[in-house]
Amino acid sequence: MALISMTGYADAHGGREMLRWRWEARSVNARGLDLRMRTPPGFESIEPAARVLANERFRRGSIQATLAIEPQDSTRGIRVDPVALAAAVKIAKEIQLESGLAPARVDGLLALKGVIVQDETLPLDADGRVQRAAAVLETLAAAFDSLARARATEGAKLEQVLKGLISDIARLTADASRLSATQPEAIKARMLKQLEDLQVTSVPDERVSQEVALLAVRADVREELDRLEAHVTEARSLLQSKEPIGRKLDFLAQEFNREANTLCSKSSDIQLTRIGLSLKASIDQLREQAQNVE
Repeated sequence: MALISMTGYADAHGGREMLRWRWEARSVNARGLDLRMRTPPGFESIEPAARVLANERFRRGSIQATLAIEPQDSTRGIRVDPVALAAAVKIAKEIQLESGLAPARVDGLLALKGVIVQDETLPLDADGRVQRAAAVLETLAAAFDSLARARATEGAKLEQVLKGLISDIARLTADASRLSATQPEAIKARMLKQLEDLQVTSVPDERVSQEVALLAVRADVREELDRLEAHVTEARSLLQSKEPIGRKLDFLAQEFNREANTLCSKSSDIQLTRIGLSLKASIDQLREQAQNVE
């Protein structure tokens, strides 16, 4: 399975009889799978089935699914709001009694705002609602399929970025290995230079060698470099995996960072420290990108 990103966008259009609708599906990164839906009144019942559709296609990501209804004029119905009409009749009678004016006419009452209301869609019977819900869910499935393809396309681009960052980490680790091999000699040369600057000439060679050995042990980063090399191998293996790797890759990036921090803290050479800082920069980029992987 190719690498899958958690970022994507898709939409899909559908219709039944005279009713038209449109689904929009957006996805961003998240620790788990989180589906949030926005539907017009009357469509709340489709949410459980929508979650099943999402679980069948996605493992992780925060997904926002929005349903917009686009009714045609011929599908709009009108009805009288009995509460508003009763209130209008009551007010009209009170005004007639107080003022002696002629009774209010029906057309005048119906013209009052709120007495006549327009439904977005004509009411459906139970069977009609079931069929409409099934059609709306079919369109949502198409939107989710399109979103899955968009996430796969983004994942292919993301995979190339990750491969480049892992190669950078491998190169910097190799540079650090070559430089660390010369550390004992560098430590000895630095100590002799310090003794010379202090005009100290009475220190036996054996004592100098002992001090150099102690400093070299403290500055030994071979263990950290071995672990960095192992992490590089594991990262490349993960990219070949057929399972979702986002969580594992994020954890591995943390392990990379831990070794790079230790390398920098142990380093007694400015060049090695610079390599360690470059490693940390590449690892930070790796972790940032890994958080978008499903």
